[in-house]
Amino acid sequence: MTDAFRTVAGRGQANFEIRGSEFIGHVAPAATVADAESFVDAVREEYADATHNVPAYRVRADPFREYESDADEPAGSAGKPALNVLQQEDIENVAAVVTRYYGGTNLGVGGLARAYSRGVKEALEEAGIVEEVPHERFSVTVDYDDSGSVRSVLESADCEFDAAYEAEVTFAVRAPEASAAQLRDRIRSTTSGRAVLDGDFDG
Repeated sequence: MTDAFRTVAGRGQANFEIRGSEFIGHVAPAATVADAESFVDAVREEYADATHNVPAYRVRADPFREYESDADEPAGSAGKPALNVLQQEDIENVAAVVTRYYGGTNLGVGGLARAYSRGVKEALEEAGIVEEVPHERFSVTVDYDDSGSVRSVLESADCEFDAAYEAEVTFAVRAPEASAAQLRDRIRSTTSGRAVLDGDFDG
C-alpha cells in the first residue's frame, strides 16, 4: 500500500437528537488496529453510562482490516451503516464510535441506520479529511561524533524527526515510504556504516 489515501485530519465529534435519543458521533485517526481499538475502548469508558457505543474502523494493515459491531442494537442497524459511511467516503486509518442515549422511543431498523450513519458522517465533517502518503518509522542511533552529520541529512530530507541525547544519540524518524529506503542509505553512507538503524517500517 504505497498510494496516497484519504484519512481524517484529527478528531471530530457531532451531537444531535432524534425522537428523544441523543447521539454523539466520534472519529479519530488510527494508524494501526491497536490505535483503533484503543480509541474505541476509550470512548466506551468515557460514555460507559450510554445505552450503546457502536464502533467501526478501517485500518491499512496487512491484510487490510475493517471492523464493525452493532453493540446490542438490532442486527444490521448500527455497525454496518457506520462502516458504510467510512467505505463510501473511502477513508482509511480511521476509527469511529457512535454513542446513543436511548430516549424512550424506538426508531426502527431504518431509523437507527440513518442515525448511526449521520453520527459518523457529521463527525467526519467536524474532523476534516486530508490526503495522506504512507510513511515508515525507524530509529537511528549514533555516537555524538556522528550526530551532527545525521541531523544535517535529516534536516535536508522530506521527513519528521525527534532526537534524544543520552549515552548515544537516537533519532526517531518518520519518512514517506517512497523515499525512506534512500534516506536510510544516505545515513549509512554519511556515517560509514556506523549508524544503527531499527524500525517497524510502517505508519
